[in-house]
Amino acid sequence: MDTAGRTQKPSFGQTEINWDKLDKTKFYVVGAGIFTGITVALYPISVVKTRLQVASHDAVEKNAMSVIKGLLKTDGIPGLYKGFGTVVTGAIPTRILFLTALETTKVAALKMIEPFKLSEPTQAALANGVAGMMASFCSQAVFVPVDVVSQRLMVQGYSGHATYTGGLDVVRKVVKSDGIRGLYRGFGLSVLTYSPSSAVWWATYGASQRVIWRLLGDGNAAPSEGKIVLVQAAGGISAGATASFVTTPLDTIKTRLQVTGHEKRPTTKQVVRSLIADDGWIGLYRGLGPRFFSMSAWGTSMILAYEYLKRVCAKDD
Repeated sequence: MDTAGRTQKPSFGQTEINWDKLDKTKFYVVGAGIFTGITVALYPISVVKTRLQVASHDAVEKNAMSVIKGLLKTDGIPGLYKGFGTVVTGAIPTRILFLTALETTKVAALKMIEPFKLSEPTQAALANGVAGMMASFCSQAVFVPVDVVSQRLMVQGYSGHATYTGGLDVVRKVVKSDGIRGLYRGFGLSVLTYSPSSAVWWATYGASQRVIWRLLGDGNAAPSEGKIVLVQAAGGISAGATASFVTTPLDTIKTRLQVTGHEKRPTTKQVVRSLIADDGWIGLYRGLGPRFFSMSAWGTSMILAYEYLKRVCAKDD
């Protein structure tokens, strides 16, 4: 059986650029700028989603619009960017780890499943799923402390949560009360949330592209740039919808654990009971709307930028 790149239909094969064909230095430098721009554009969605997930039962702000209005009223536009500096600082090393692990694992996984002669969508789902899970797992060492600090800044002063002077103040207070372990609060749940979420996202994205190209049935015709972008965007939206529905309950629990102060630290079981007591089982899906929009918007923007970046950074043969 030929390698995955040669067995794909020509229309899809012309849209995929392998890791070994990239100028890595250019990829990381240009990528840092592109992904920072995406973060600036979409960061407010994360703030709104996080506030909805940690709101107390009697909170006035019950939906995304009321959260946005409340932030704008009290803090103006800067309120939508609480914790942004911390996220941007940690984003570069996190993404370098993630993308490197993603691409190298994907290549290895494709070679391992090649002898099983599976269909192209199944091959793509398995290889991308394994790669997405491994990439997420590797990046958690950097991501979790950034997540803990940024989320505390996002919800400071909201629904009874503490206030801070900045990211370093959060680190200092967390370490003082809980030690270094405090910066890894929710690490297990983060792995359980983001690794499966990443696996589902990348598996859906990889498989859906093959299915879409097959349905288009272009044969040997080279696809236009516009068609490539549309297919990749459709794959990103499908991936965001699937991953957000599957993983929102774990994300809600993880967020509550990470933002709760030392003096009233709940267990995972207590968080689940509290959510169910307040809103029933639907309480586990608090923030599903913003999370779906966030994952779809983040994912689609990220994947379009990522695929564009690979085309820009491809080495000339």
